Amino acid sequence: MTTEVQYWVHDLSPFLYEFPAGFRDWGPGGIRWYGISYLCGFVAAGMLLRFFWKKNRSPYEPDQILNLLTFQVLGVLLGGRIGYALLYNWPKLVEDPLILFRVWEGGMSSHGGFIGVCIATLWYARISKQSPFPIGDLIVCVVPPGLCFGRIANFINGELWGRQTDVSWGVLFPHAPDFALGIARHPSQLYAAVLEGLLTFTYIQWRFWKTDISIRAPGRLSGEFLIVYAFARIADEFFREPDASLILNMSRGQFYSLFLAAGGIVLIILSEKIAKQRKLHS
Repeated sequence: MTTEVQYWVHDLSPFLYEFPAGFRDWGPGGIRWYGISYLCGFVAAGMLLRFFWKKNRSPYEPDQILNLLTFQVLGVLLGGRIGYALLYNWPKLVEDPLILFRVWEGGMSSHGGFIGVCIATLWYARISKQSPFPIGDLIVCVVPPGLCFGRIANFINGELWGRQTDVSWGVLFPHAPDFALGIARHPSQLYAAVLEGLLTFTYIQWRFWKTDISIRAPGRLSGEFLIVYAFARIADEFFREPDASLILNMSRGQFYSLFLAAGGIVLIILSEKIAKQRKLHS
């Protein structure tokens, strides 16, 4: 005799605070958990950078940290939003370019965010007349908490749900097309929080604190982060329902992650080459 699994029905509110009835149609409609997740990510990044400075693992003092983070915040927000429109919602962008400014309607791309962070890092390095490689190595050490918080917010929002499943921890998402049929889906947002956030954070912190990699070959840690994140994203995408058309029979998240991995390999090769040249001339 088998017992039918009673799946949990997702009933979480996307709002920490919702505006009164007369103001709910204005802008975001309230304070959303998704926005809070970004704030938590930036605060965590600032706290980590300050901790690195106190432990003599970073040259950036508190005032410099604020300057550095300002560039990174702009890179994440602009890159994430523009990347989403270009990589996932191109037809709608052509039809209505103003969607770029209606951020409360949702839509941020982690791959676009990475591109934005890279541009911001290069920009900051040029203005401050520094090498971008050491800066990048510090930035990748503080990025994963934000990724984790963002995926948790995706779960709270009940968006980016997983593929159909019969596992006991499956979730019934009200906005899923088969919700009325009682078909559960993987809570893939939480898988992503663990893989993209906690896993990458653990690996990068281990490499940063337990090895001399960021000193011996600046840039290599950034390359390793891109590769680890790419494989983590490819893995959790197997459980996530594709939210856009496939490319070469892969989800867009998987396809775009291949370029991140390739970029990581290029960074590692370049950083090792520069490290060897330094050694020869020392």
